[in-house]
Amino acid sequence: MVATKRRFDINVQKVRIVESGAPKRVYVCTRCLKAGKVTKA
Repeated sequence: MVATKRRFDINVQKVRIVESGAPKRVYVCTRCLKAGKVTKA
């Protein structure tokens, strides 16, 4: 019996990225960083 339902939260980091030509601080998941989906500033 499981007393409480376990939650798996995503691993999110606050990173500076380039969005539409300007650097921005955004929360990005580590999977996206590793896959190269976002470009770090």
